[in-house]
Amino acid sequence: MPTWVVAVIAGGFGLFYAYAVWNAVAFLIAQATGPLGLNGAGWALLLFAAVFPIVVFAAALALGLRRTPLALALVMLCGLGLVAVFWLNVIAYSLVGGAGLVGAGRVTLSGARMRAR
Repeated sequence: MPTWVVAVIAGGFGLFYAYAVWNAVAFLIAQATGPLGLNGAGWALLLFAAVFPIVVFAAALALGLRRTPLALALVMLCGLGLVAVFWLNVIAYSLVGGAGLVGAGRVTLSGARMRAR
């Protein structure tokens, strides 16, 4: 398969994977700058949610690289489905069990902790 075909397919799907990363980073920033901040579990979960689409994209590209264009597109689509399901799980866990992800408090510039009201 020509390199330009791989680049077009991977680039097209890469935009959707990049959107998943963008959403995860935006959600991480929104949660981290909230009034309660994030604890260790929150940081771990939301950082993994930002890294996971990159790992899945690399794995899908590695699996589909030597296959036909249709097979590459299907592997990329399956990987995108996996990323979407994982992202929905992260959102659902954040909504239902979100209290377990926050509560570390925010540290001000003076180093004193702020309390939630």
